[in-house]
Parts: sequence; C-alpha cells; structure tokens
Amino acid sequence: MIELDSPGEVRKSEELNNINLSFYLKKKLGSSKRPLVINQFKKGFSNLTYSIIWDKNEYVLRKPPFGANIKSGHDMRREYNVLSNLSKYYNKVPKTYFFEDDKNVIGSSFYVMQRLNGIILRPNTPESSMPDKKDISKLSKNFIKTLTELHALKYKKVGLDDLGKGDGYGMRQIIGWSERYKNSKTDDIKEMNSLMSWLINNLPKQNKSSLIHNDYKYDNVVLDKDNISKIVGVLDWEMSTIGDPLFDLGTTLGYWVQSNDHPMLRKISLSSTTAEGNPSRMTLIDIYEKYSKVKVNNPVFYYAYGLFKICVIVQQIYYRFKKGYTNDKRFSNLIDIVKICSLVGRRSIEKNKIDDLF
Repeated sequence: MIELDSPGEVRKSEELNNINLSFYLKKKLGSSKRPLVINQFKKGFSNLTYSIIWDKNEYVLRKPPFGANIKSGHDMRREYNVLSNLSKYYNKVPKTYFFEDDKNVIGSSFYVMQRLNGIILRPNTPESSMPDKKDISKLSKNFIKTLTELHALKYKKVGLDDLGKGDGYGMRQIIGWSERYKNSKTDDIKEMNSLMSWLINNLPKQNKSSLIHNDYKYDNVVLDKDNISKIVGVLDWEMSTIGDPLFDLGTTLGYWVQSNDHPMLRKISLSSTTAEGNPSRMTLIDIYEKYSKVKVNNPVFYYAYGLFKICVIVQQIYYRFKKGYTNDKRFSNLIDIVKICSLVGRRSIEKNKIDDLF
C-alpha cells in the first residue's frame, strides 16, 4: 500500500541556514518552544521543497534550486502570487502565508505555504503498491476532469490576467523552448533538431486562452488518503501561465507512459501511468474532450510538443549538473531521457499517431 508523501533528511549542499530561518520565523509566526525542524521532499527535480516544523505546526517552504539561472522557471514571487490568488477561488491548491525576497535569510527568495497531507503517486512506484485497477481508472478520469476545471477558471476574475499573454502562445512556446535547449545543449541529438523544425512548421491555430498549469502529471497532484481516486490538491505551479489549454494537455500526454511504449521510455518512468487501469493517451484525449467540450484535432502535434518540452526541461537540469552547479547524482544520466523522449516524438510524427508506436 502506498504511504503518505513524507519528507526526509535534507540532501548535502541543499541545507538551509537554520539559525537565520529560525529568527525569521520567530518574527513572522511568533516564538516556538521547540527548535526548528527542517526536512526535504526529495523527489522533485526543479524548485526545492522543504518541510519546516515550527511550534508544532508544519509548513512547506519553496525556493529555487542552487545554481539556477532560469528566471522565468524559478520566480518565487510569481509562483507565490499565483497560489495566493488561486486559493481564494479554487480549493485544490495550498494556502500561502508569506513571501520573502531578502536573500540574507537563506541565500535566495522563498515562500511558505500550507502542507497538504495525502498520497502522491511518484514515478517508479512499485506495481504491487499501486491502487487497484478500478481505483486507477476512476483516478485517471478525475485527473483529466481536474485539468479541464483549471482550464475553465475565469482567470481574470481570479486576478491572474497579467500572468501571461494568451495570444500567440504556441509560437512563443516553440521558439522559447528551442532557445532554452540551444542554450543548455551538451550533446548533439538529431531528433531534437528535427522536432524543433517540425513543431515550428506545423503549429495549429489557437482557439482560446486559459489558465494553464504547464506541468500537470500524477506526481503533481495530492490524493485523499481515504479515497485515492479523489484529488485534494494540485502542486508545483512554477510554470503556470495564460495560454493555449491544449498545450497544457500536450505536456500531460508527454508524461503519460504506457505499458506498451518503448522499453527505455518505461524504464525512465516519467510518471506512474503504466499500472493497470490507466487509459491510453488517445483515451485521455477522449476524456478531455468529454469534460471540456473542446475538440482536439491534432493530437500528434500536442504529444510531440509535450515530449519536446520535457526534453528541454530535463536538458536544463542536466546542464546544471554538468556545469557543477549541483552534485545530485540523480542528474548524471538525465541525458538518456532527452534522447529517448525525442526519439519517441519523432516516431509519433512519422506514424501520425500517439499510441502503439513500437
């Protein structure tokens, strides 16, 4: 059985200044009868997430990774503002408490938010620990239904109309991710060059703009411990913006690995979606169309885009590792993800479908 998502010991070189943070929390939250306790949620690859216990109360602290120089992807104030506004209108995000831009406290900006307790289906969760087929099937439908709910939110009413420029979103994404890839490139991967060219030349027309999460996958949702098919929270809003909702769906499709996918794609385990009960990628699109009332006319483009975007995100992390900005050994083989995901993207384009590619 899957256990509640829990933090562990902080990784070396990612420790926080306990003394400074204790003084800061005393000013913000009052005195604590016990010393500050800091642990780390170590599963993520991007912004660093910590559990902090102060005077018997647990909070979550988020900060940029060490060595990060990708401003738009690690803007703590932006992420804080998104959650602060959303939490007033949407009950599936954690409440925020305060943001701090003074780097003298822990060396970077950070914010503190509510701890949402529950279960998170992490990549590489053993099949024997996964929920049963019936619960997984219910969860997958609720997972996509929650995505359509996010896309249906009136973002101007929520106060997020300045979060991004909706019009022209697709072109900006392809150009932007292509530039990020070139700036962090470490290896010559022909499939990546091919994907960049194909995406820019096959861009679909944008029909609408909405709030999009931009990293929506199983391990970014919190599940009810007593009803695992129920989603109680959506986490990691660092890349959220206003844009084309079908690009958001494309990112989800990119993370959605199936049991009959390429062995290497299954091995790297982008998400815990190979368990029995999870639908195919095309069935995910059917579910999305049912709840959103939006027709997805070009699934190959959105799937290829999702894979390309994942490749670039991973490439940026790998680049930081190669440059010595982080010593996290998990990053040493990330280039393999770039290689296989770009290969699958090209295969999808060549076969003009998103399922049964190998």
